[in-house]
Amino acid sequence: MRSGYRYDLEPRKMRAGDSGQALVEFAISATMMLTLVFGIIDFSRAIYIEELITNLAGEGSSMASRGTSLPNTAAAVVAAAAPLDLSTNGRVIVSSVFNNGGKIQLSGQVSQGGLGAASLIGGVIGGPATLPVTVVPQLNQTVYVTEVYYKYKSITPIGNLLATILPSQLYDVAYY
Repeated sequence: MRSGYRYDLEPRKMRAGDSGQALVEFAISATMMLTLVFGIIDFSRAIYIEELITNLAGEGSSMASRGTSLPNTAAAVVAAAAPLDLSTNGRVIVSSVFNNGGKIQLSGQVSQGGLGAASLIGGVIGGPATLPVTVVPQLNQTVYVTEVYYKYKSITPIGNLLATILPSQLYDVAYY
């Protein structure tokens, strides 16, 4: 044995408060980790659902612009929405907007789904339609708009606490 080194052959004896301290540290760590994991789960679900409704809106506008009727387009979007249940927790609104001599008018609109939501572009056939400047149709042309709403419900207790950050209703729109 070299001098200056001490080798303990006996295991360290636990003090009376060591087990209680470890329990408190574990409880705090586990609470923080579960909070983080549950928050990540709900944020991930919200992002996933937002991606789904973005794709659904794009597909709906694409179908309508290729000649599918507005009712058939809305029905196809609702049917393709699995795993989302748009028939009870969502709404699909498919609209056609026509440039009639410089007046942007809603020329057709169909909605389907169980969620009570109104179109943000207009609601009266023949009435004015509100579109972003970048998608206004040329003279005597039509733009097809698909709006998808979904009522988001968190699945963890932490998601309910994050209601100020996570929206209760997700929305996306596509123009073709």
